[in-house]
Amino acid sequence: MNVLATRISPPLVLSALLCSCPVAISHASQEPSPTDVSHLTWTSIDHGYTQYRTLKINPPSANLPPKCRCSETGYSGNTREPSPAQQLPRNPIIKPSSSQQSPQSPRKLANVKSARGGSALPHEDRYRLAKFRDYRIPIEIRTKLRRRHDSLMPRPRAGAANDALTAPIPQPKVPVDDLSTQHRELCSYTAESQDRGSHACIVPGLSWQTGTSTANVRESLAWGTKVVGGVKQNPRGENLGLPVFRSVREAQKNVRVDASAVYVPGGSAAAAIEEAIEAEVPLVVAVAEHVPIHDMLRVHSMLKTQSKTRLVGANCPGIISVTGKCRIGFQPLPCFTPGKIGIVAKSGTLSYEAAASTTRAGLGQTLCISMGGDVLAGTNFVDALSTFESDPETEGIVLVGEIGGTAEMDAADWIRDYYRRAANPKPIMALVGGQHAPAERVMGHAGAWTAPGEPDAKAKYQALESAGAVMVNHPEKFGEGMKALLKSRGLAHNANFARGVSQQRGFHTMRRATLDVSHKAPQQQARNLYVKPFQALDMLRAKSVAVNETASSDADFFLTLTVDRTALSPCILASSTAAFSPEHTGRFPFSYETPDLESTSPLIKAVASYLQLPTASQEKLAELVQALWQIFTEKEAYLLEVRASAKDTFEVREARFGFDDAAFRSSERQEDIQNLRNPAEEVPEEVLAEKDGIVYVKLDGEGGIGTLVNGAGLAMNTVDALTMHGGHCANFLDTGGKATSATVKSSFQIILSDARVKAIFVNIFGGLTRCDMIAEGILLAFQDLDVRIPLVVRLRGTNEREGQRMIAESGLPLEAFDEFEAAAKRVIELAAQR
Repeated sequence: MNVLATRISPPLVLSALLCSCPVAISHASQEPSPTDVSHLTWTSIDHGYTQYRTLKINPPSANLPPKCRCSETGYSGNTREPSPAQQLPRNPIIKPSSSQQSPQSPRKLANVKSARGGSALPHEDRYRLAKFRDYRIPIEIRTKLRRRHDSLMPRPRAGAANDALTAPIPQPKVPVDDLSTQHRELCSYTAESQDRGSHACIVPGLSWQTGTSTANVRESLAWGTKVVGGVKQNPRGENLGLPVFRSVREAQKNVRVDASAVYVPGGSAAAAIEEAIEAEVPLVVAVAEHVPIHDMLRVHSMLKTQSKTRLVGANCPGIISVTGKCRIGFQPLPCFTPGKIGIVAKSGTLSYEAAASTTRAGLGQTLCISMGGDVLAGTNFVDALSTFESDPETEGIVLVGEIGGTAEMDAADWIRDYYRRAANPKPIMALVGGQHAPAERVMGHAGAWTAPGEPDAKAKYQALESAGAVMVNHPEKFGEGMKALLKSRGLAHNANFARGVSQQRGFHTMRRATLDVSHKAPQQQARNLYVKPFQALDMLRAKSVAVNETASSDADFFLTLTVDRTALSPCILASSTAAFSPEHTGRFPFSYETPDLESTSPLIKAVASYLQLPTASQEKLAELVQALWQIFTEKEAYLLEVRASAKDTFEVREARFGFDDAAFRSSERQEDIQNLRNPAEEVPEEVLAEKDGIVYVKLDGEGGIGTLVNGAGLAMNTVDALTMHGGHCANFLDTGGKATSATVKSSFQIILSDARVKAIFVNIFGGLTRCDMIAEGILLAFQDLDVRIPLVVRLRGTNEREGQRMIAESGLPLEAFDEFEAAAKRVIELAAQR
């Protein structure tokens, strides 16, 4: 069985989740308030976008007094950047030897030292860092320094009960990389801050006993997941009979920590992930949405300096081993049954649909991995595909992609290579959402937007199909389609078909999804936090950049500072064309924590060379890039694009700047940028929807069908599928994962305000969203809004029977369906009749 290595090369537990071995779940909380120690200078950490100060401690060779001699200063050690030869491919796959897979002995995972991180300095020359994070220093050094410093801190005396809770639990002396059933324990698990109160002092056992996360862990425990505790700042106690620790590090000392389930809100998620990384937790699963992009850039900078931890997410429903009965996340358990199909998806709701489809087909699942809908994903498609390839229990693979990034293109390359080298390859089916999404809109998921130079959904579809994946237009088709492919594979295996025979043999009788190349995407719509061009140019003028607004010319070049989703870092795009076509665009990723943007740096020289700028312009290019970088980091931008010229004088002629709204939404940062919005200039329905937590995008065109869907991926796929069947959608609407009956009523009100709508299609697959609650909202809307147009309802997932019963017994003119295909055809027919 292959093992997914971490960011650098370490052994990790994704493959181990396929078996029945227990995996720890921990939740990283905020750190305790600094203790007053006279010889130390502390700084407060609120886990927002703050400047972390460091403490320099004399090297260990010095004679330290009883209290360590610390002075508040920045780190001044000389860390060495790895050479290009040392750079490993992201998340390399480490294969254990056959002897390590023997059923008679515990399975050992490969343990390979990092070639990218690690210490580059002799021990006696290292500066010690206390408590605070400096990402220029490898994580292994920071962790040792932090532990040493903590040992010097006075600890408050706790009561006898608390002492008993924190007393170390005897653990067998087992190698760290041993994931055998008898030695693995699940570690700490925490609840959302809104469930347990604020991260200040809170009395355990009161407000957080009935929170959402507590209900989730209770359900996971009942299903068979082994959970050993929780983490919450300051107080200790119990919840669900499990100990609650004050930090992940404390939990690590008392129980065996294998995984951390990070359920804190988006504004605190990065700090929670960082704490788990510092505690060297092997697997961190972050489910939070609206995590600021720059927070995640810092996290990935940290991940690149260590070799112990893998991240899944953020903005994902988690990871679930169905055969091993281990759930780290909030997936709806009724959808899953042990079986033979591996699923990896960006979208949560589409992954539930895929799981339910394979369950109905009698195939079941082995492991379901969520890549998540964030801009910067910790685990990608290739990581998951490699795991599924090596797992003997996984016989078929399902992949669900969407707009944004290039992960699907990387997956297509992997699939193409896999079919060349495998004698009897496992069948692969795929779906790509967002084929009919409007340009330059964020479609619910933070990462569901296409940056300059990135492929659109149609290009991804074609790449996966040409690589050999069988494409469908709705996840409901995965079950029966995979059953046919597995039958074909069995026949091919028995007949000893030659290497490379297409897996699509035997699937010819099924209806295949076709790509509608004739459909034109709706007209471009701007994202809310794209500032106006004159505002962008004013920002450049404030950085002393020469600006001259003028018409475009052949001498112009285009420069963009954005995020590279593959390198997990910022990057510069340089192009001679405004379209940033791949054949005319240079991509130059660079370090987020230690960027070198001087005129003599290799980065600036490479960009200047690609744009064929004269040597005299190199200094001005560096000044422009430095100005863009200051705006990028100070204002938390995600895309800064300029049109410039160096023909006579070096000047910027046009600019387009986009900023991360999650920085304000989750952390209340960048209020000045948020105030540049003028809601009066935006689509009124979209502004109204935002107030209720609804993501609504008004689509151009005929727009006869209003859509109401839970989940961004499912909402995109609903628009795609209806369009492919000949329908005309008026909107994209995602009620959100925690929709209530009131949210559903508000959604109806917004949809009905569009005079083009002639029929409404409600397509729900309940995960966190319950079908009975959606049904209640539908009935409430009919009662209060006087709905007079046809309504087609499809309810699947959590509490689907109760929801369907409520609809059937309502006596209202509603048409309910189980299957998507029949529901889609009916709503299109009803819209055409009016």
